[in-house]
Amino acid sequence: MRLKLAPLALTASALALVATTTACSPTELTASTDYFEADSTLPFQAPDFTKISEESYIPSFEKGMELHLEEIQAIIDNPDEPTFENTIVELEKSGRMLGRVSRVFFQLTGTNTNDRLDEINTEMSPKLTAHGDSITLNPELFERVKAVYDNRDTLELGVEDAKLLDETYSSMVHAGALLTEEQREEVKEINTQLSMLTTEFGQLARDAMATQPLIVDTREELAGLSEADIDAAATLAAEQGQEGKFAIALQNTTQQPLLPTLENRDTREALFKLSHDRADGKRGVDTRDLIARIALLRAEKAALFGQPDWATYTMYDRMAKEPKTALDFMEQMVPALAATQRREAEMLNAAIRADGGDFDVQPWDWYRYANRIKAEQFDLDEDAVMEYFVLENVLEDGVFHMAEELYGLTFERRTDLPVYHEDVWVYTVFEADGSELGVFYFDPFQRPSKRGGAWMSNFVDQSYLWDTKPVIYNVLNIPKAAEGEVQLVSFDWVNTTFHEFGHALHGFFADQQYESLSGTATARDFVEYPSQVHEMWATWPSILSNYAKHYETGETIPDEMIEKIEAAAKFNQGYDFGEVVEAALLDMKWHALSPDEARALVGNPEAVDAFERQSLTELGLEIDLVPPRYRSTYFNHIFSSPAGYSAGYYSYLWTEMLDRDSREWFRENGGLTRENGDHYRKTVLSRGGTMDYFDMYQTFAGRQPNVQAMLEARGLVDGS
Repeated sequence: MRLKLAPLALTASALALVATTTACSPTELTASTDYFEADSTLPFQAPDFTKISEESYIPSFEKGMELHLEEIQAIIDNPDEPTFENTIVELEKSGRMLGRVSRVFFQLTGTNTNDRLDEINTEMSPKLTAHGDSITLNPELFERVKAVYDNRDTLELGVEDAKLLDETYSSMVHAGALLTEEQREEVKEINTQLSMLTTEFGQLARDAMATQPLIVDTREELAGLSEADIDAAATLAAEQGQEGKFAIALQNTTQQPLLPTLENRDTREALFKLSHDRADGKRGVDTRDLIARIALLRAEKAALFGQPDWATYTMYDRMAKEPKTALDFMEQMVPALAATQRREAEMLNAAIRADGGDFDVQPWDWYRYANRIKAEQFDLDEDAVMEYFVLENVLEDGVFHMAEELYGLTFERRTDLPVYHEDVWVYTVFEADGSELGVFYFDPFQRPSKRGGAWMSNFVDQSYLWDTKPVIYNVLNIPKAAEGEVQLVSFDWVNTTFHEFGHALHGFFADQQYESLSGTATARDFVEYPSQVHEMWATWPSILSNYAKHYETGETIPDEMIEKIEAAAKFNQGYDFGEVVEAALLDMKWHALSPDEARALVGNPEAVDAFERQSLTELGLEIDLVPPRYRSTYFNHIFSSPAGYSAGYYSYLWTEMLDRDSREWFRENGGLTRENGDHYRKTVLSRGGTMDYFDMYQTFAGRQPNVQAMLEARGLVDGS
């Protein structure tokens, strides 16, 4: 996942997007704004976490907003006629201090939060949203922007200049610049309310995950887990004040990684239901009315712009352009997917009967028996596979080796730059000619103060305007091995590590004048594509043999084991693919509501439950057996920020289409070569948000993308 902490010249959507994460540990520094008033003096302007205190954030935010407004007023008061340089470029340059504060604060609040930082987040989010609105909805500023835009045909602008002008004008119009004064005030009020409600949602959803682990009384209830996992459960229980018991922490998705291993069916059921039912009122945390109110505000905002629903309003700048394109794309998969779910459920029920069970498969049983069939059918032992994947090897000998083979990059570990948590690793990234490309932070481990999932973003964006190079981080949530044990990871986490570094490469190879168009500043339904395509190299023979070595023997992973992994990848798609499709379609259903339809759900949590169920049932998928990857009550992607991935979760499927078609191109053209890597860098990774995405893909592949490769890879159609 790419979390874009966008440049803050036009801040309404950018600040809204980042106002949902959570913080770094306190220091004894005073509440000074001095640190953020200038660029960091560390290499690459990397943040100096030793000079940042919790109590400096509010005054720094306030000072940053004050300076930003002064810069905006200077643009408005300029007596000269509006030009591209004195209006558009000056607007792009504004808000530097506010950007520095925001990038540090909102990343740290996502990775190492505490109560004080949550309080600051709650206090500042509506203020930041109001600040952004005061700029994007300023009629005097828009008058100057519009004057330049209306005169664009007479200007001699380069491609990137023209794109910046178009993006600046379009984003202000989308924010409400062409509305009446009364309507603009309504938009401001809605934006403020959305900022507060979505911040509250994000904090409650995180609390429901982080503070409500499954507690069991005996080791026997955890039969099947490794001794290390059981010891970790005992430690967590003690930390939760449950000495002598055992606790399993939840992860962000509906399914939980330990379910397949647990032998005790009652424990499996309890863990699954704890996950599935979180934040729905059953255990004290309830986000259902928040969801309804967020959906209503979004629908009302869309109506102010004359749009029938939020999805139509918010998809204006996407590659897919409109909801129908995304829905048609997804719905064409449903018949084959539904048939696959039913077929796989029958296989699982047969396995249960063969095992002496007298029950039909339920979601908490699914992966246990699916993995058993996978192990038998493909002779694949997931635990044995993990023994070949040591995290440090995966990163340094796998991911970094891939980047060297494809793009000529090299990496050097460094310990001189301050980090916000002791588990963060830092590397300098070098070009093939030895010049410095940027800095990479890697934060791999799960902890209670970190929100779930995995993501990438920037502390510093690449920009020729500012002569800055990228400072990028990847965040994962790998369960940390007990002290003294080798840190092994599942193959899923291997894929995720390659995926997130694909985002990082998109940021490192940015080649733009302006931060607003730099690197991963692309459409929501395009930004996941470069990251997904880099997953293909995880099992590329020359890469795999370099990093997949047994943690005890040093033996390279056998070819037959990889063949089994790849063959098994098409198995269990009824669940693996189904839960993602269901989440994407549920997202679109929420954001296709009219104001009247959304209003009927407010104050009625049971109606929220009924809407969710009806939305999923009418798809024709087996939702009781295969629930969505996220239920509405903890669907952070779409409800924990004013916009976020709302009406955009389909992007993971859309970009998978681009990814799978791109893999075909690489295979057709010789695979892992510097020539192919340089071509992909030139035509995609270095382009940022500077051109039409269909044109970009055509330039890379020489054709438009086709869904066939994706369906074949998922095993939903026969590729023979």
